[in-house]
Amino acid sequence: MSTDAKKLIIVPAYNEEGSLRLVLSELRATAPQFDVVVVNDGSTDGTPSIAREMGYPLLDLCFNLGIGGAMQTGFRYALEKGYPVALQVDSDGQFPPDQIDRLAGLVLEEGWDMVIGSRFLGSATYEGSRSRRVGNLILSRLCTLLSGQRITDATSGFRAYSRRALEYLLGYYPADYPEPEAVVFLARQGLRIREEPVNMRQRQAGTSSIGGLKPLYYMAKVSLALILNTLKEKPRPLVEGRGEK
Repeated sequence: MSTDAKKLIIVPAYNEEGSLRLVLSELRATAPQFDVVVVNDGSTDGTPSIAREMGYPLLDLCFNLGIGGAMQTGFRYALEKGYPVALQVDSDGQFPPDQIDRLAGLVLEEGWDMVIGSRFLGSATYEGSRSRRVGNLILSRLCTLLSGQRITDATSGFRAYSRRALEYLLGYYPADYPEPEAVVFLARQGLRIREEPVNMRQRQAGTSSIGGLKPLYYMAKVSLALILNTLKEKPRPLVEGRGEK
C-alpha cells in the first residue's frame, strides 16, 4: 500500500494545556501529510480550548475514562473514517516528530500491524526515574515471555497501528495503562509486531500520572492482569497464521 494513503494521528489528552499547543504545532510543522484528532479525556483545564483554537477535530469525552477509553474513542474514529493506519502520539511532548512517518511507513509498506517506538533500542538516550525504568524492564520481559517475541519498551505511548489491529483493539483495550496488554493480545491473535528505536524526549510540561512509587504498583497490577488474561482461553484469531494479509 502506498504511503500516500490517508494517515491519522490520535492525540489523547487529559489536562495537558501546558504541552498540547507545542505538540500540535510540531505535528503541523513536521507531519502535514497526517490528519490529527485530539481526544479530550474529560480535562478540567484548557486542553479542549487549545485543540479548537488550533482548528483540530476534537472528540470531547464528558468525563475521564483513562487512556484506554480515550484511545478506543480514537480507534473508532479511525475505523469510521477509513484510515488504514493510525498513530498514538501522547500529548506530553515526549515523541520524536521526525519518526512519525517512519512508523506509519512500516505499517503501510511492510505490513506490520503494530510498530512500537522503543526508548531502549539502539543508541536511544532516554532517561526516566529508576522506578519507571525498573517497572518497564519487568513488564517488557513479561511481554516477551507471553508474546513470544522480544519487547524492550512495553509502556511506550508512541505507536502505529494497522486497520486490522484497530479492529481488534476496538473490541478490547484495557482502561488503565493498556499498552503492555495490547502487545500480548495482538501477538496472541497472530498479528505482526515490531519495535523501532526512537529518541524520546522528557515530558515538556506538567507531571506524569504515575510518578513516585506508582510505577511499581502499576507494574505489579499490569503483570497480574497479563498473566491472568494469558491463562484464559485463547481468543479466536483474526487471521489464519501470523502476518497473512
